[in-house]
Amino acid sequence: MTVDTVGVVGLGHMGSVLTGNLVDAGYDVMSHDVSGPGQSPVGAEFVSDATQLARRADVVMFSLPDGDASEQVARTIAEDPQRRVTHVVDTSTVGVAAARAIDGLLSGAGVAYVDAPVSGGVAGARARTLLVMYAGTDSACRVVEPVLAGLSDRRRRVGDRPGMAQALKLANNFLSATALAATSEAIAFGLSVGLDMETMLEVIDASSGQSAASRDKFPNHVLTGRYAAGFANSLMSKDLKLYVGAVETQGAPSVLGSVTESVWEQFAAAEPGADFTRIFPFVARR
Repeated sequence: MTVDTVGVVGLGHMGSVLTGNLVDAGYDVMSHDVSGPGQSPVGAEFVSDATQLARRADVVMFSLPDGDASEQVARTIAEDPQRRVTHVVDTSTVGVAAARAIDGLLSGAGVAYVDAPVSGGVAGARARTLLVMYAGTDSACRVVEPVLAGLSDRRRRVGDRPGMAQALKLANNFLSATALAATSEAIAFGLSVGLDMETMLEVIDASSGQSAASRDKFPNHVLTGRYAAGFANSLMSKDLKLYVGAVETQGAPSVLGSVTESVWEQFAAAEPGADFTRIFPFVARR
């Protein structure tokens, strides 16, 4: 099957950039967002509802805030008898249970679902260094892989059924959130005894305590005071809730998960919608 037309639902910070990447890759792209056409990139045709995408696109990509939103759009597609779409690619972070439920909903209507969350932020999407981790059947992945190539130069198939990529994305975000919170606490301790933040970061990043927090988030957003990594604390808190819930469902070990989740839940409640790198001043004040 050749994919000529791709529809995109969700034009937030990430979705709008990914839509632009698909336009640049040469696809005929249609877009939709409940907030209107304001972030639809040049070259994409904005349409008024998801039903038009279902009826005119070969593949529809989701870039949505949560599993409820993805399931709602999936239901719209599944229930449309005039749909043209044959495959759905979900780049949203929806969680393992939601991915399995959406897969069941769509497969029951004859539409293949590929679970494809992304990691690397908006800057990574613009630079095409975003990592797309994806899972689905051999046949479904074969059809959508050219579309995934339109999104980013970095892609990795991680499993043969939806939900597996979500599990890996949640594990990744748990590690990211834990490292950022722990680095915040360590830096706050160092500052309390008179150490310089820049010196601390140089030494930590050359030592065994290094992480993406010491390599990227602190030098580029905390030290500079920019706090503009482009990912909201509320989204990280949501992802951690999904992680802890999935761990519990699987009966997997959990020692640090609930602790990390609690810290981010408190941060999101105190400063709703703040950039997630602002976890440092939140932790430092405590």
